[in-house]
Amino acid sequence: MTKSFKALWDLFLFRDKGFVPTERLLLIIAVLSAVSIGASVLGSSWSVIAALNIGVIAVSLFDLGLSPKKKDWTIQRNVEDELERGLEAEAGLTVHNRSMYDAHIRVIDQFPDTFSNPFPIRDRVPGGKTLTLRYPFVPNERGDYSLRELYVRYRSRFGLWDKQMKIKDESNVKVIPDLSESRQFLEDAQRYLLYEGERVRKRKQGAGEFSKIRNYVVGDDLRMINWRQTAKLQQLMTNEYEPEHGKYITLLIDCGRMMGVELSEGNRLDVALEAAITVATAALKKGDAVAVMAFSKELEVYVPPAKGMNHLQTILKQVYGLKAQKAESNYTELFRQVETVQKKRSLLVLFSDIDTLVHEEANMFYLQRLRKRHVFLMLGVEDHVTKQKAFQPPSSTRETMVKSMAQKHLLDKASEVSKWERQGMQMIEAPEDKLAVTAVSHYIDVINRGLV
Repeated sequence: MTKSFKALWDLFLFRDKGFVPTERLLLIIAVLSAVSIGASVLGSSWSVIAALNIGVIAVSLFDLGLSPKKKDWTIQRNVEDELERGLEAEAGLTVHNRSMYDAHIRVIDQFPDTFSNPFPIRDRVPGGKTLTLRYPFVPNERGDYSLRELYVRYRSRFGLWDKQMKIKDESNVKVIPDLSESRQFLEDAQRYLLYEGERVRKRKQGAGEFSKIRNYVVGDDLRMINWRQTAKLQQLMTNEYEPEHGKYITLLIDCGRMMGVELSEGNRLDVALEAAITVATAALKKGDAVAVMAFSKELEVYVPPAKGMNHLQTILKQVYGLKAQKAESNYTELFRQVETVQKKRSLLVLFSDIDTLVHEEANMFYLQRLRKRHVFLMLGVEDHVTKQKAFQPPSSTRETMVKSMAQKHLLDKASEVSKWERQGMQMIEAPEDKLAVTAVSHYIDVINRGLV
């Protein structure tokens, strides 16, 4: 098949190119057919009927000529190369029509299935003008994506024909975890930590290093008021203390099968990653060194400990593409790796599924060894479905059985968690929307108490 014949064949099959009649032209043809049939029944000459048909065809072809050609268009996509999961982003199309004819344009971008679909984008592009079309969308899953083709249709002047073309414009996009919680902490750490669920959580005052003298705000410890500066400035002033800097924080992120459980927004791994990054932000801002270990059946990612906010970008580059694996988590291998790479005393923060960890007795043996050198804290996402079933009033025998099974599951888990906590291993479950603030609050609490 020659190149020219293939081009004609693609045009005939309408493969990303060519033109098709619009609803308006089809309606005109339908009306013309009805008129032609009526005229033939009434005895009109075939020459008149043929003239009518030829006239309509000629007008439609003339209209087809009053539309831009493919070479008259320049269309380019504009999109940021780094987006955040679940947050609305905006892309733009720069459309330049070099012909003298106006055109009504429709564009469909080749978005992956995990992005929201705002298409088609419609607008009118005047002849000889450049127009910027903007459209919002939401990337719902982390990872690397390539946006390739743009599919464009534009209508002729009288709206009788639609022309279609495919434009290659490749853009590489990286979708990272949602950093909203991290930004909130950086904007106002004290306000971010004010509430943990329904309970007001105040930071311990007077411990650590003296930081500065500032204006008194409601809720500050009255014992921290600096009376000398208060008398001097004629307004209440208070001392502010910070915990000692330079501690080591190791974030352990489970990527096993149970972390793929879907939640209202994303899955458990998404929520755990965003909470871990928020803890990393808080620790790096306070001058601590942060290391990250992601694992499933084996170690997936290891980021050595380092200080400074620039290290947050290093962590993001390593973890943003993590996916929940089909294999079960191998905690034994993880704890061996921690013993090997983390020689200095550290706060180990494990983001995982509590049910999976506590029902394996071998894990307690390795954690008891780690606790001789490190402080251990585990955080998981609360199983709201089981909790809802356990407290829902039953209305049938089946619902009664489901409720009793859910209650038994919760009691068994509470018993196991209590056994582990008696060995000094703290385990906390939080709702998915509170996991990040809970994790940061407990990190601050551990540092303020001088446990590391």
